[in-house]
Amino acid sequence: MKRYSMQDPRSWMPDPREPSDRPGARPKTRRDIVVALICGGVVGLSIGAAYASVPLYNLFCRVTGFGGTPQVASAAPGHVLDRKLTVRFDANVSRGLPWRFEPEVRSVDVRLGEVVTIYYNVVNQSARDTAGLASYNVTPPQTGGYFTKINCFCFTEQVLKAGERREMAVVFYVDPALANDPDQADLNTITLSYTFYPSPEPQQGVATNARAASPGRI
Repeated sequence: MKRYSMQDPRSWMPDPREPSDRPGARPKTRRDIVVALICGGVVGLSIGAAYASVPLYNLFCRVTGFGGTPQVASAAPGHVLDRKLTVRFDANVSRGLPWRFEPEVRSVDVRLGEVVTIYYNVVNQSARDTAGLASYNVTPPQTGGYFTKINCFCFTEQVLKAGERREMAVVFYVDPALANDPDQADLNTITLSYTFYPSPEPQQGVATNARAASPGRI
C-alpha cells in the first residue's frame, strides 16, 4: 500500500331543517366516502415521500455512484491491472468551522484495483472543542461508480479538542471494471474532493478512524 435540501360566518350556521327537507339535499353516497379516503391517502403518501426523499436519494447515490458519489466496499478487488490513473486530492472547509484541512499529498498514480492509503491533516485552530462532518464526491462525476472506499474519516463525525491536530486516513481503490467502459477509455485523472461542515454540537464517544498526528506533521 502506498501512503500517501373568507367566507361569511352566517353561512356556517346549521340549517334547522333535516337534510332531506333542504332543497337539493341528498344523503352521502358510497362514492363520496371513497373519494374522501383516496384524497386522505394521497396527502399521507405525499408527506411520507417528502420525509423519505433525502435518505432515499443519498442511498441511491451511494449505490449507483450518481453525482460523483464514490462506492463503499469492505474488501479489496480480486485483481490489479497495469493501467494507471492519477488521483488528485482536494480539501475545503465550510464557513463557521475553524479548521485547517489539507491532504498530505496532492496526487498519486494508482493502478486499477490497487488499494491505496493516503492521509489528510486537520487542525482545530480555535480555543474550544469543535465537530465537523465531511461531504465528498469525485470528478468526473461518471467515475463515481468506479471509485471505491474501504475506509474513510468521512464515514463518521470528527470531534477535535481546542488546538488538536489529527491525521486521517482514506483507503480506496479504482474498480478494475473501469477498464471495460468505453466511455472511460481516455480517462487519466480523477479528483477526490472533501468539504468539512460544522456539526451542531460535539458528540461524546464518537468513533473515528483517525489518529493523533505527531508534532510537525501539518
